[in-house]
Amino acid sequence: MFDENRLRVFAAIAREGSVTGAAAALHYAQPTVSHHLARLEAEAGVPLVRRVGRGIRLTEAGRLLADRAEEILGRIDSARVELAAHAGLGAGRVRLASFPSALATLVPAAAAAFAAAHPDVELALTEAEPPEALAALRRGEVDVALAFHHGDGPPAGREGHTATPLLHEPVYVVSRAGDPYTGPRADLATHRDRRWIAGCERCRAHLLAACAERGFSPSIAFETDDHVAAQALVAAGLGVTTLPGLALRAHRNPDVRVDRLPEVRRRVEAVVYGAPPAPAPVDAFLKVLADTAGRPLRWP
Repeated sequence: MFDENRLRVFAAIAREGSVTGAAAALHYAQPTVSHHLARLEAEAGVPLVRRVGRGIRLTEAGRLLADRAEEILGRIDSARVELAAHAGLGAGRVRLASFPSALATLVPAAAAAFAAAHPDVELALTEAEPPEALAALRRGEVDVALAFHHGDGPPAGREGHTATPLLHEPVYVVSRAGDPYTGPRADLATHRDRRWIAGCERCRAHLLAACAERGFSPSIAFETDDHVAAQALVAAGLGVTTLPGLALRAHRNPDVRVDRLPEVRRRVEAVVYGAPPAPAPVDAFLKVLADTAGRPLRWP
């Protein structure tokens, strides 16, 4: 329905916040950008922007189209690369977005094995927490997103995605080494009267739910997504926290104690957009990644 070039112009307008900014970003003349915008609005049949001072503001329809435009254009670009590889014009590529603890543990081994088996395929890695990685996946900016969740089933918003389970990661309560509050076997409830250090939004929500199941609400004194910083705070006696196994494999502070929480797991998955089969380079990487994750791991 919509011309690809006009979608690219509109996506640039949405990103830059003005016709002038979009023209500069695309190296177009400003009248050309205005012309494409007018034609796109005519095709859409509704206003897409409102002029506000020297800039523009997207209408509700404009915001919807801008979100879809990024996704559509990402898919088009990915399809071109895949078709070029299939036609022998290129060797293909795989772009992976991974949360930090997996990027520091699972990904290097998988990337090395993949590079050895497929030296002509370009592999690009970027760090992103699951919400950002999945958003990039929907926009076509990456081909694979490593994500995690604590529930029994996949979280909401995964329609149109295919997930490959990689591992069930143990979760630990982390306290200061030699802390008198801990006994032979510590659980969350052991530290019910302590101050807590919370992690990312999803980890915080899981901590609150797990503590509620044990009859208390944790007093959260600090918040950090940095697993190294969280352990340093614990080692300094400023609180206790929970951390997943991959985070402790990536870095283990010698001045903390870890106690595995029975029956608590974090599910790690590799997610791609669309139904299988994935493009050949992506499918090959998923197999290497699953093989790497399936090897026995020594948890703390």
